[in-house]
Amino acid sequence: MALIVQKYGGSSVADAESIKRVAKRIVDTRRAGHDVVVAVSAMGDTTDELLELAHEVAPLPAPRELDMLLSSGERISMALLAMTIHSMGFEARSFTGSQAGMITDSHHGKARIVDVTPVRLREALDEGAIVIVAGFQGFNRDTRDITTLGRGGSDTTAVALAAALKADVCEIYSDVDGIYTADPRVIPLARKLDRISSEEMLELAANGAKVLYIRAVEYARRHGVLIHARSTFSSAEGTYVLGEGMTAPRASEGEVMEEPIVAGVATDLSQAKITVTGVPDVPGKAAEIFKIVSKSGANVDMIVQNVSAASTGRTDISFTLPKADAPAALKALSVEQGEVGFENLLHDDQIGKLSVVGAGMRTHSGVSAILFEALSEGGINIEMISTSEIRISVVLRGSDLAEAARTVHAAYGLDSEIEAVVHAGTGR
Repeated sequence: MALIVQKYGGSSVADAESIKRVAKRIVDTRRAGHDVVVAVSAMGDTTDELLELAHEVAPLPAPRELDMLLSSGERISMALLAMTIHSMGFEARSFTGSQAGMITDSHHGKARIVDVTPVRLREALDEGAIVIVAGFQGFNRDTRDITTLGRGGSDTTAVALAAALKADVCEIYSDVDGIYTADPRVIPLARKLDRISSEEMLELAANGAKVLYIRAVEYARRHGVLIHARSTFSSAEGTYVLGEGMTAPRASEGEVMEEPIVAGVATDLSQAKITVTGVPDVPGKAAEIFKIVSKSGANVDMIVQNVSAASTGRTDISFTLPKADAPAALKALSVEQGEVGFENLLHDDQIGKLSVVGAGMRTHSGVSAILFEALSEGGINIEMISTSEIRISVVLRGSDLAEAARTVHAAYGLDSEIEAVVHAGTGR
């Protein structure tokens, strides 16, 4: 008997029929003799719809009340799922995040988990019940308020529960069959991976891959949780995300897998580029600029500084950041323009970022040459470049991103012979 934590996203519980399908899978796992804990998201697009409704009644909804509203979506789906399992003859108990012992800090809308005390969940498991937990939400002990965890909160809930309960595996279900070498909606010939290192998965998630959220992967790596990403719509084995020292179930004894040179290609259309032109090329100016950007709350990704023009002694600094953060950063920089002494600000929200990730990059040469040659042959211009030990990222025109991804994916020999199946269309 194993303890299995399962997470089902919004597309997996989008309607009554979908909930019945999920309930059957949960019951089948219980029939196989396993204890089951389930973290569930709100149905379909419920969270987005509630958010839109909140902004209709209040342009700036109070953060505390917004969390109270948004957390209701998961409570609806957890109760319906528990009812369905009851109708199939099995005991199921649903719990909110606070009832499940999901303790967070007090930051509404983006709370972080500080402790998990699953006393009631353990009691329910010991009494033979299937446990259903509302994802995405927690409770702050100091304020005694409900909090939400932000995007990917249900993934993080599931991994945190798996760590606290010492589960054998945390199964993250979505509408694709696992983790692919690229988004199958962008590259239909993307190939499903049997396993991937948590290090590679972190880079892919941070650079646009949507199957797993970066916070959940990081939590799993830190606490030694084995993640199995698989499909709600298929019984096929998915992809195991392996932390240091982990081996995938059913791997041959003593089997050593060589790290792939390139594990995947990620794409991201959610970023914008800001260029600060005519910056005095003297020590301290870059520090001034990014201190201002930091205070605006923007999360900077890539940074490039041009060579100083000898005639003027000025330079340009470009950086990328989430599109939603750009207005605040532009406003903050404009206010301090006179103090910093730059000439102008340029804003470009039509960019795309393409990233190539692979642990084998550490020990193989020529990886970057393949990327740049493929883009060159495709007539695609590169605007910015950033690298890490196991990643190369480039910024290019957003309109070129899909074609660039297909070209690069093929250049690394990642294409499959058959098209990937996307069952519901959202990737969650």
